[in-house]
Amino acid sequence: MYSCFDIADYFLSKAADDEELLSNLKLQKLMYYAQGLYLVTNKQPLFNEDIEAWTYGPVVPSLYNKYKDYGAGGIPAPTDFDYNRINRQDSEFLNEIYEVFGQFSASRLKELSHNDICWKNAYEKGAKTIISHDDMTEYLKKYLVDA
Repeated sequence: MYSCFDIADYFLSKAADDEELLSNLKLQKLMYYAQGLYLVTNKQPLFNEDIEAWTYGPVVPSLYNKYKDYGAGGIPAPTDFDYNRINRQDSEFLNEIYEVFGQFSASRLKELSHNDICWKNAYEKGAKTIISHDDMTEYLKKYLVDA
């Protein structure tokens, strides 16, 4: 299992390879879909940290805090990221997540995540409620044809 920072660095580096910078909002949504779909396909979390239901959708709080000073602007990729920190199978998985969800704008990803019952259920209990792995597993499998 990785830390959320490992996975975020992967996405930030991947975006930089495509000459794009990710906003904190878009990064948070990529993290949400990566965690949820990893739970569906691998029956275990991709990273350790919890995801909470915030007003603008799912958020990994420690990751948000690291990048909040960028506001809505792009976050530069780490200069020292080594793709080998992520094993081959997980890299392929993350590439698929980036290919499918990375094509959307941050606002479109926010809209998509607001339509997910797992975010709605947690948010109805109060802002910053943890989105359970069980809920993510149950509701995000809709994105997989063979789940």
